[in-house]
Amino acid sequence: MYDVVIAGSGLGGLLCGYILSQEGYSVCILEKNDQLGGCLQTFKRNNSVFDTGMHYIGSLDEGQILWRLFKYFDLIGKIKMKKLDEDVFDLFNFEGEEYKYAQGYNNFSNTLLQYFPNEKRAITDYIEKLKEIGGSISDFITKDTELENMSRLKYYSINIHDYIESLTTNIKLQNVLAATNTFYAGSSETSSLYVHAVINNSFIESAWRFVDGGSQIADYLAASIIANGGVIKKNSEVEKFLMNKNDSLIESILLSTGEYIYGKYFISNIHPVKTFEKLESKLIRKAYTNRINSIENSMSVFSVYIVLKEDSFNYFNYNYYHYEKGGSIWGTNIYDPEKWPVGYMLYTPANSKSEIYADSITAITYMKYDELKKWENTNIERRGEEYKDFKRKKAEQLIDLIEIKFPGIRSKIKAYYTSTPLTYRDYTGTVNGSIYGLMKDCNNPLKSFVIPRTKIPNFFLTGQNINIHGVLGVSIGALMTCSELIGLKYLLNKVNNA
Repeated sequence: MYDVVIAGSGLGGLLCGYILSQEGYSVCILEKNDQLGGCLQTFKRNNSVFDTGMHYIGSLDEGQILWRLFKYFDLIGKIKMKKLDEDVFDLFNFEGEEYKYAQGYNNFSNTLLQYFPNEKRAITDYIEKLKEIGGSISDFITKDTELENMSRLKYYSINIHDYIESLTTNIKLQNVLAATNTFYAGSSETSSLYVHAVINNSFIESAWRFVDGGSQIADYLAASIIANGGVIKKNSEVEKFLMNKNDSLIESILLSTGEYIYGKYFISNIHPVKTFEKLESKLIRKAYTNRINSIENSMSVFSVYIVLKEDSFNYFNYNYYHYEKGGSIWGTNIYDPEKWPVGYMLYTPANSKSEIYADSITAITYMKYDELKKWENTNIERRGEEYKDFKRKKAEQLIDLIEIKFPGIRSKIKAYYTSTPLTYRDYTGTVNGSIYGLMKDCNNPLKSFVIPRTKIPNFFLTGQNINIHGVLGVSIGALMTCSELIGLKYLLNKVNNA
């Protein structure tokens, strides 16, 4: 019997495993796939490494919030990172005009003022709000400010689209400030100021890219867990969470192989909807699962992974976002399969082979799961020729659009590979391949809140659906989950003294 059994080796599960194994708990992590990490997974094609989900992270300069957390997780100096360009970490193209996001708030403000010299008040107010909300996350770590008493509740109920419109009547500036809604699959009707601010504040503070892929985080965390005496079992899919005879506690996990894993405490890093499909207990009321099931999941994406011919395309140290003319920057609102694609995010992954030339390109655009319905009951690599033809057609359409901005790109392609919402579904275990999990709805924030504690005393949740998605959000969520076992003040003291 283990002290703690963790279902799922996504970032949340691995962080919980690290924290608790450091505290002397015997930990067992169960992973259904052969590779650990969830959205941190990478794959290699033609000697090029591609990330499946984690493309860049923020707040990693020394002393910043993610740096503090990485120091506690003993990741500083272990993972290979590259800081994006100070003067442009994100480049947005609207209507043929390009706008830069720069790192550091002074740099960010001065850059925007070059485009919008008469909008200083709006830009200043926007920045101050991001600092206030983003700073509340740092206060949670460094000053032990209660998360539920922070500004998040107030700002969760403010619509980010409406907030930006309240700052300025300049449509172009509105679009520039809202352009990063792709970070959270934003909707102009439901997305909140809080989610927008936490994510944007992190990247503006500092923006970093993994060198040779984000799976190194999963690898180092896993190695540390094992060094602490933990056990990680791959190819171990959770079939059921089983209650004891009194229906008072979870007693074990039944794997699809028929093996039983016993524990004192259980943490699920599996999507909440899928988690409660695997659990039957009178302690979990129908009203609760109905609420969880009714929360909308974020949209999924289609990705093209391009292997480039050697030394044919220069590496660029920023992310490029393209929005088609006449389209809305709120891509989830205007999604239409007939007009697909209406925009994309593109970047050249950092690699250790060369700082001058890129060896690959990743391009990502929205795609609805409904377009893949006919293949939803198929398995990876067994979806048939029609599915392959669908992917080829979509890839060619996306590359055609990329070619307009990057003329001659086709002649530099050695090979390309694709992923669809089905790919994300099967490799990351999300509902319908959702890239960011459960959506946070500003119109009903309490409905979309998922807390780590459940009505079963020895059962907890973690992952991107707790708090906010992304490395920072999931790290905070893991602290909240583990604090249920070891105490929040004690844990935050450990983080601050690391």
